[in-house]
Amino acid sequence: MMKPLEGILVIAVEQALAAPMATCRLVDAGARVIKIERSAGDFARGYDSVVHGEASYFVWVNRGKESVVLDLKAADDIALLERMLAQADVFIQNLAPGATERLGIGSADLRQRYPRLITCDISGYGDSDYSEMKAYDFLVQCESGLVGVSGGEHELGRIGVSICDVGTGLNAFGGIMQALFLRERTGEGSSIKVSLFDTAAEWMQVPLAHYEFGGNAPRRMGLNHPSIAPYGGYQTKEGATVVIAIQNNREWASFARHLLGRPELADDPDYATNEARVENRPKMNQIINNVFSSQTRAELLPKLRTAAIAYGSVNSLADLAQHPALRRREMLVNGQTAALIAPPVIMANDDERYAPVPTLGEHNDKVRREFS
Repeated sequence: MMKPLEGILVIAVEQALAAPMATCRLVDAGARVIKIERSAGDFARGYDSVVHGEASYFVWVNRGKESVVLDLKAADDIALLERMLAQADVFIQNLAPGATERLGIGSADLRQRYPRLITCDISGYGDSDYSEMKAYDFLVQCESGLVGVSGGEHELGRIGVSICDVGTGLNAFGGIMQALFLRERTGEGSSIKVSLFDTAAEWMQVPLAHYEFGGNAPRRMGLNHPSIAPYGGYQTKEGATVVIAIQNNREWASFARHLLGRPELADDPDYATNEARVENRPKMNQIINNVFSSQTRAELLPKLRTAAIAYGSVNSLADLAQHPALRRREMLVNGQTAALIAPPVIMANDDERYAPVPTLGEHNDKVRREFS
């Protein structure tokens, strides 16, 4: 079955995670992605070696790409890259700010030479005064305020995955898809700019609105939601943590009746509305804790399900590995099979297996012959 982006050629001067995440999604959609690497390779290749000798990050987001090693300071290699770009549909890069301009392949110049080309520049802080700042994921988590609203009441907490890189890559993918659709209508390419900071900052709209319009910044509350209650984690008799999410007063009434055994709390002015429950959170939590701590998780979960209360468990990685909802897809890595997590989007034309990741410079000869 044909894939949406079959016939689309993407040239990627990329490293680490944000840009490779975007091009990984393009590969999944059927695009051909030629990954330009320096002689030492994408430095994500060296992060670890846990997947049958290959780096977990690199295996995750570089499947199905072609690897070509170029020295972008060498005239012959730049000339080769130009010949590739002349036939490309998309050029994506996440080098240091100004690097592509110094090499003569800045997006503005490329768009003049190749009007149908879609260019995508990924940066840390866009064109702001912070543009020269290093922008690793954790630093952007801190600068954007994400860390400031994460963690417990007395302890800051880094979000445990590279969420700014991942989100930026997905935003870039979305922008490229829009640009491809626009080109179908106009015949013209587009210039796309995406930054890690803009990605993270947009996620902060609700906390910022509470600060700017409500006059109060949300407090860090660990497993509790700062503005919805009860919406958080509670310990069971054996010490497991069950999380519940009450979204409206009808659910609260059901929870009070079926779980707490106190139907009168549905109309109690201290708990009848979400704002009242937030205001009286300590008293409410004590009532919930008394009930949850007297029962095991196995006893509680069927009651929550019967009462139609949204719930979940705080799982370990061992729990995730065995989760009944976890879908996997196999990839061959150095001659061994690795069962990796499947993409979140399911389509009828999905591959049964992941294509392998390229070795460094694996496609040098093929690509040089093709674009000679």
